[in-house]
Amino acid sequence: MTTEITLATTFHPRGETARLERLYPQLLAAYRHLIVSLPPDAAEEDAERIGELPGVQTHVNADWAHGRYQALRLAAVTDATCVHYCDMDRLLRWVETRPDEWTQTLKQVRQSDCLVIGRTAAAWDTHPQALRQTEAISSGLFSRLLGQTLDLSAGSKGFSRRALDCLMANTAPGRAIGTDAEWVVILHRAGFPVDAVLVDGLDWEIPDQHQSAAASPERQRVLASQYDADPGRWAHRVRIAQEIVDAGMDAWTRSLQLPTGGQ
Repeated sequence: MTTEITLATTFHPRGETARLERLYPQLLAAYRHLIVSLPPDAAEEDAERIGELPGVQTHVNADWAHGRYQALRLAAVTDATCVHYCDMDRLLRWVETRPDEWTQTLKQVRQSDCLVIGRTAAAWDTHPQALRQTEAISSGLFSRLLGQTLDLSAGSKGFSRRALDCLMANTAPGRAIGTDAEWVVILHRAGFPVDAVLVDGLDWEIPDQHQSAAASPERQRVLASQYDADPGRWAHRVRIAQEIVDAGMDAWTRSLQLPTGGQ
């Protein structure tokens, strides 16, 4: 496998640093650069251990909401020809449980200006209803606006260099989860084709926290039921869906600055 892809990630380790260290050789073989954007409250020990991995560039943000923007900003100054953005906790599960699917998806990243990596029905079935029902609202809205079915909130997307330059010209830190829709809407409006692929490996990752390995399907089922039983979780997911809608609609209406050369 050629290694022209930069990996841009955000990561708030919750007992997963040892898993990252274990899977690190596979990541290093697949990506030319590895960028890990951390929140301000990440444990100092985790930040140090991750930063000591050769080839890994870490950035601790002053504000957690800047994480995704900073991951892409740092990717933009590398020499990679394309970027794979992925939430690190989701990526660790994907690499650990379905490595062949992951590497096949990287081939598609190389071939697309904007690749929205979404979840198969089997992957969706592992998630709590609180996520499934609220994300159906935000993804459903922008799927209709863009004229194609997209799962925007699986935490993984691929961008060409031209698309990355366009995002850097038209985004600012602070969008946080709203980038689920914002990035894709900007690229669609700028004339980039938006491609989509569904994968099994982006199944629910939260049950992996503080585990030595990816959680079993049974653990996913038990924790999904507990998640849905908490009204506070539903309220939180509604707020996230609203943020995604707001950020996406702002991106739909504001003026865009195209990079030199345009589309």
